[in-house]
Amino acid sequence: MTADLSPLSDVSEAWQKMGERFGELAVDYGKHIQRALANGNWQGQAFGAQQGKSTATASEYEAAKKEALAVASLLKEAHAQLTRLQKAVKDLVVDAETKNYKVDGSGKATYTGFDNLSAQEQYALHHDPDYPALMADARQKEQGWTEDIAKAVQAVDETDQSVRRALTRAASTISLDGRGGLSGFNAHAEGDLSKAGKPDEPVTAMKTDGLDTGVSVSGPKYGKEASAKAYADLVHVTAKGSLTDGPMKLTGIADANVGYKASANVGITNKGITGKAEASVGARALAEGRAEYGHVGIYGRGDGFAGGESQLSLGVGPEGLNAGGKVFAGAKGSVAGGAEIAGIGAGGTAEGWAGLGVEGKVTFGKGEDGKFHIAAKGGVALGLGGSLGAEFTVDPAKVSNAVSDAAEAVGDAADEVGDAASSVLKHTVTSWL
Repeated sequence: MTADLSPLSDVSEAWQKMGERFGELAVDYGKHIQRALANGNWQGQAFGAQQGKSTATASEYEAAKKEALAVASLLKEAHAQLTRLQKAVKDLVVDAETKNYKVDGSGKATYTGFDNLSAQEQYALHHDPDYPALMADARQKEQGWTEDIAKAVQAVDETDQSVRRALTRAASTISLDGRGGLSGFNAHAEGDLSKAGKPDEPVTAMKTDGLDTGVSVSGPKYGKEASAKAYADLVHVTAKGSLTDGPMKLTGIADANVGYKASANVGITNKGITGKAEASVGARALAEGRAEYGHVGIYGRGDGFAGGESQLSLGVGPEGLNAGGKVFAGAKGSVAGGAEIAGIGAGGTAEGWAGLGVEGKVTFGKGEDGKFHIAAKGGVALGLGGSLGAEFTVDPAKVSNAVSDAAEAVGDAADEVGDAASSVLKHTVTSWL
């Protein structure tokens, strides 16, 4: 009721001026630094390093401008909305009081229409047959005013919380769309309060399933496998997210479930002969993170399982072969990691087992992800034990892109060498003349 909201407007103007100044600096930097040094008189590795750094600096100026202007817009809109909603609360209180309802500091309305009556008038009123009905009506209206005031106050609070969320997100290096900048400025800051201030989802980028069961059976058809499947997920939680900043991309996923599943399929298709049967019951959790920069990437994964599982698989076709089998009961945990350069990757896994089990698997050929895999894994446990595995992959699409980029880089380098040679020849011949 007494908050002075005018500073929001004053600060909004200051942020607006700051954003505009960042824009001026971005223009000046591009004109007097980037373009001035890229006039062709400076060549070599130092020039290449400077250009890379200057591109980052120019991006920071633009990102700072975007963030500052977004904050200015949010503060301006916050001032307008909060001022309007605060006035609505005040007007409501004044309206209630003009109708003889006193409103205390907590927003509770109390009828005071009988307080100014004389003792004789109050005595007569209390003995009036209609007095109980009059009091009931007054109490009902008291409750109505109290609820209306509470709703008006709640509207102020909701907008206040919306502004808090919007400003926090604008100042973050990660924007609502999962993008941002690792430089410290939010290049994708949102200045629309209705968008930037919306409440968080119950769990961001997370899907939570309760009890989910199913049974399916399909017969053999042309180009398909015959299959049977039964499962029950008592609890299934999945969360994932990603961040892209120029050539850098970070991704992560976490998944956990408790339940059972059993499936079997077999068939002869244009992809070859396939057969697989598996069953498991228990709890499983997995977390994985990946980082990619251009044509280079690394990953790490950890997962755990407690329960029992069995699997048998065989596949032979024009794109390769795979065969494997495992039986396990107990608990196990595993870690995996690897790296990929220009579409060619290598990785390994290590598991620790507590229970009884044996596992063996070999893979050679193209997988569902489009990559070619060469992998082997084996393990055994009698009380305690574990398994080790290794895998090599080739991603044809990434290899092709890397080769294309390399060829382009060689072409650019050749152009630079040619330009440099031409410049040297020109100056040398000129000096001779």
